[in-house]
Amino acid sequence: MNGSGQKTPASDPYFPANGDPRYRVHRYELALDYRPAPNRLAGTARLSAIAGRAPLTEFALNLAAFKVGRVLVNGRAPYYAHRGGKLRVKPAKPLPAGAAFTVEVQWAGNPKPVNSPWGGIGWEELTDGALVASQPVGAPSWYPCNDRPADKASYHISVNTPSAYTVVAGGRLLTRTTRASTTTWVYEQPAPTSSYLVGLSIGMYQTVLLGDPGLGGVPQSAHVPAHLLPRFSRDFARQPAMMRLFEELFGPYPFGEYAVVVADEELDVPVEAQGLSLFGANHVDGVRGFERLIAHELAHQWFGNSVTIADWRHIWLNEGFAKYAEWLWSERSGGRTAHDLAAAAHRLLASQPQDLRLADPGRKLMFDDRLYQRGGLTVHALRCALGDGAFFRMLRDWASAHRHGVVTTDAFCAHAGRYTTEPLDGLLTAWLHTPALPPLPAPPAAPDRPPLPPGPGPGHRLTAETRAASTRRPSG
Repeated sequence: MNGSGQKTPASDPYFPANGDPRYRVHRYELALDYRPAPNRLAGTARLSAIAGRAPLTEFALNLAAFKVGRVLVNGRAPYYAHRGGKLRVKPAKPLPAGAAFTVEVQWAGNPKPVNSPWGGIGWEELTDGALVASQPVGAPSWYPCNDRPADKASYHISVNTPSAYTVVAGGRLLTRTTRASTTTWVYEQPAPTSSYLVGLSIGMYQTVLLGDPGLGGVPQSAHVPAHLLPRFSRDFARQPAMMRLFEELFGPYPFGEYAVVVADEELDVPVEAQGLSLFGANHVDGVRGFERLIAHELAHQWFGNSVTIADWRHIWLNEGFAKYAEWLWSERSGGRTAHDLAAAAHRLLASQPQDLRLADPGRKLMFDDRLYQRGGLTVHALRCALGDGAFFRMLRDWASAHRHGVVTTDAFCAHAGRYTTEPLDGLLTAWLHTPALPPLPAPPAAPDRPPLPPGPGPGHRLTAETRAASTRRPSG
């Protein structure tokens, strides 16, 4: 069982080699030393974990091909074997069912992306720094973990690196200590976090605060190459207003702060992490050409990061809601209505193969653009069926009831059904379980709320720790 009272599967059917359901981790403490020039990473991890319902005679962590220097379980050396991306550990004495235990691992080497059906993912060496984009199975590229989305833990991350570099991780910066030519950055993320959502970026950035900190609200910062700041200031100027809108529609922001990083390199797509989103230089054009992606990544903090899927079959619960958040932002900020955007998505899908089952798309199609579009359409169909009042209550209650928890498609369907006296079985079966595209629903009644007010200006200001930046993500 997880924090939301849901049962989690024995293993992820899309990635059965990742994660070990025989135990769960509730805290990671990572101490890293990274040298950008040789791309050399050395680390020590301390995991605080709890055995499952059966005694643990052995267990496994996911870790890429590093040199492992030491492993301890409750302070004692176990037998272990490390190959094929798995660190298999056999404690000196079996761990009783339900027992708390600690695992310590030392490792070192040259981090690189791990192979996946979508190419290399995880740790990316840049021309002058590094970044991590781990969705869905890239976390073992840089630290040992129980790599399954349902196993959420708090994180304490310490990174020691040359002082010219800024280190950005999801969570609150606790300390930054400089000794000689190196600086140690210490971050704390107390909220339960999936391994794939632990973000990290190391580069030479200027740090920018978004909005006026004196007005309260969610602290928002950005870490941007100096030459991109003029374009960034226009493109991200409305993010504080976006945050206010999403808090109105989805409920309170679920974490303590939100940061964005812009790498000085083109990225195929932006990537969400817990309390952090990473964009490429190509997503900053100075004319708000990619503002929908800013909305998409911000919405993931509610849908995907706080409310997390039990396994990857349910990915539409992440991407469908983030897609619909794009349409809601457009509707409330003076752009096209959500129904107009839904109609455009419906026309697009009608012209494409209809072989995708949204509730279980299979590993091959889990990142297909049709999943995003059909996911958004499914959310829109529910809005049309429920009406605005019930629909937005349903969204806020979903985000609140499962805050920092783990969910499934069945759980969502049961939740949505509580907000109407009419059965939703036919609608949900058609959109979620039938490959054929259902008809576009009739538009919802015109909302009785005014458009989003413009709010204060962008209010960007540089912190005292501004730094020049130059980072590049390798092609391919």
